[in-house]
Amino acid sequence: MARGKVQMKRIENPVHRQVTFCKRRAGLLKKAKELSVLCDAEIGVFIFSSQGKLFELATKGSMQGLIERYMKMKPTRAPQTEQTMETQTLDAKKEINLMKQEIEILQKGLRYMFDGGAGTMTLDELQVLEKHLERWIYHVRSAKMDILFQEIQLLRNSEGILAAANKYLQDKIEVNTGANDFMPIATDNTYPLTIPNDIYEF
Repeated sequence: MARGKVQMKRIENPVHRQVTFCKRRAGLLKKAKELSVLCDAEIGVFIFSSQGKLFELATKGSMQGLIERYMKMKPTRAPQTEQTMETQTLDAKKEINLMKQEIEILQKGLRYMFDGGAGTMTLDELQVLEKHLERWIYHVRSAKMDILFQEIQLLRNSEGILAAANKYLQDKIEVNTGANDFMPIATDNTYPLTIPNDIYEF
């Protein structure tokens, strides 16, 4: 039987999330060990659980030795010049101005919609507002579909549980009715229904 496609998103159920974490963590560490043995590679793995617990693996030597080797191999970042810093500052200012304009258009659009179309908006402003509305509608529909999918899964699980319980009860009924069935015993002896008169003769 083929496995269903697993959705790459956070597992909401904490029990299922912990079970999946344990299984996949073990699988990841096993694959790292296999890769180290097969290819003679030095591998270091850090894993922090959602509770902050640390799991680590160093296939050869110690983790400290691997970190020191990594720090030696990693190229040091070149110091930023004044020109690069100035360019980054200008880019950040442009981005801030664009975001301010976008916020102003959105606020104007909200006033336009809630006031029943009062005021004026240019064609470009209306097109920007339309794009944002389409994006919001898409996100709302996606969230709605996720909720519906989860509800369908819950109903399917309930259906499976009820079907299993129904089958269990049917089997139990069949076993109980089979144990209570009995066949009449047939005998060839005949017993008289009347008492002979000579018993009372003295």
